[in-house]
Amino acid sequence: MANFFTDNDDIQFLLKSMDLATLADLMEGNYDAVKSCDYAPKDADEAIENYFLVLDSLGSLCGDFVAPRSEAMDRQGNRLTSKGEVLRPDGMYEIIEKLAKAEVMGMTLPHKYGGLNFPGLMLAVANEMISRGDAALMNIFGLQGIGETLNAFASEEIKDEYLFDLAKGKKTGAMVLTEPEAGSDLQSVKVKAFQDAQGNWYLNGVKRFITNGCGEVHLVLAKSETDRSGGLGLSLFVCDSGPSLKIRRIEDKLGIHASPTCEVFYDNTPCKIVGERQRGLVTYVMALMNGARIGIASQSVGIAEGAYRVARDYASTREQFGAPIDQIPAVRDMLIDMKIAIEECRALLYETCRVVDHEVGNEKILNNPEASKELKKETKKKQRMIKRYAAMLTPMSKYFSSEMSNRVTYDSIQVLGGSGFMRDYPAERLYRDARVTSIYEGTSQLQVVAAVRGVSNGTAEKYIEELASRDFAPELKGLLDILAKDAQVLSETAAFVKDQGVKYMDLHGAKLVDMAAKIIVGYLFASQASSKYDMQVDSANGEKVSMKQRKAIIAKRYIEHNSPNIVAWSKNIMSGSTSSLDNFDELAGATQTEI
Repeated sequence: MANFFTDNDDIQFLLKSMDLATLADLMEGNYDAVKSCDYAPKDADEAIENYFLVLDSLGSLCGDFVAPRSEAMDRQGNRLTSKGEVLRPDGMYEIIEKLAKAEVMGMTLPHKYGGLNFPGLMLAVANEMISRGDAALMNIFGLQGIGETLNAFASEEIKDEYLFDLAKGKKTGAMVLTEPEAGSDLQSVKVKAFQDAQGNWYLNGVKRFITNGCGEVHLVLAKSETDRSGGLGLSLFVCDSGPSLKIRRIEDKLGIHASPTCEVFYDNTPCKIVGERQRGLVTYVMALMNGARIGIASQSVGIAEGAYRVARDYASTREQFGAPIDQIPAVRDMLIDMKIAIEECRALLYETCRVVDHEVGNEKILNNPEASKELKKETKKKQRMIKRYAAMLTPMSKYFSSEMSNRVTYDSIQVLGGSGFMRDYPAERLYRDARVTSIYEGTSQLQVVAAVRGVSNGTAEKYIEELASRDFAPELKGLLDILAKDAQVLSETAAFVKDQGVKYMDLHGAKLVDMAAKIIVGYLFASQASSKYDMQVDSANGEKVSMKQRKAIIAKRYIEHNSPNIVAWSKNIMSGSTSSLDNFDELAGATQTEI
């Protein structure tokens, strides 16, 4: 019996090391939902118990039911009938039905709508396990952010109409943003939203690259103000699938074959406006996309976890030169780097989720009319910095995790050699699935542009100071001294970049973000090694070792390996080189049309 929750020591250790009680308090408030909902928790202990019970059950479903169907679903893919109906792979219908019966399709929605009211951290763990089983499935399961957006911004009428069905898995959704001429540049959206004489709204136009475009509930960004350009002309709408919503094609993709990516035509489709006019992009879609970016970070970690396990098992059994290939130093180094990279990104992801959950919980307090003035004042003060941390960590985590997933799946094929290139093993499918993670929901380059602002404006420095103030084990002092020096290098480098202007910041943004992320994760690993919680885990030779001891070994390797890189990146950034800006024509050469 496979269970993707209980078989992952790192997930178990991180969750049990975190302050889940505070997250539960933020989500549940005074725990009065138990009066009207029999499955709502009565206190933090019961809430945490529910988290683990649900994740355990879902982990079993992923291991025993989802993963065995992933290969067949990838090969079968989706099909568009002559009537415009999308037929999913056979296994996908079975899995969606199982998830609905497990009542996990509304993990973060409030109890009153049939949701579990879990913190976003638990959804991230779920998305990771789902993605390890089948990355394409996560593109359906992970669209729970649609319900979150409706819950945050829609009218009570719209919430009542849609949230119950979304939470129960009776309907799935689609986040409908991209157009043929508006990919990353959503300000260029042209799909029109217009009203008739009675004030009813309708949508008209084409959207492209829509994940799960065959879903029953569409959240659509459209141009509602003909006299306004850019983001101020856009509003957010919700509509149902129906005769006027037509799927024109399914994209033929490199990976995630079991997830339908559709071109959708809205032929005067009836819809309802979500929230206020003109706030569709700036407020609502930005919130939706931030949640989606955390979802893709989770997906990336899950894919990488699956790829690493394939490589690790293969290397321990494949013999060459009279011994398993995991005895070859170069292969050992690859496996170690893969394993640490996954734990690196999981640490950053879970910390990002913790910060975002605090942001969400603080908003609940600020919007609660029964909360005291003193509590609101204190919360508002904390919220300012929390928002800045979340705005930096979210794109950082998406960028870091998706790039890591591409590297790990690539190296998994390399460990398997010729076998990895064949479809006999899942490594090639995981590699294909990973490729899109650094593209959709904002490319890695756009994530860097978003994250580097926080690094250069002092947010990263302040956040690192908070991390450095945590309680650490005395034996880690030498590592902490290295991190402190690295943080000083980052501070000096960020100040230099800020003085050079925006173009220079964007040019060298990736290295600057890498510097900040490596320091942040260094502190997170040191914090894990200093946890009050510990557990015994299996080592490569079958002996039991302390997880805290293992994390201390990881922290030492990670911090000592990265410190010279941080210094080197700093020197490169502070060299003042602008050749990419000044000599692009000469360096890149002519386009084919110019030859």
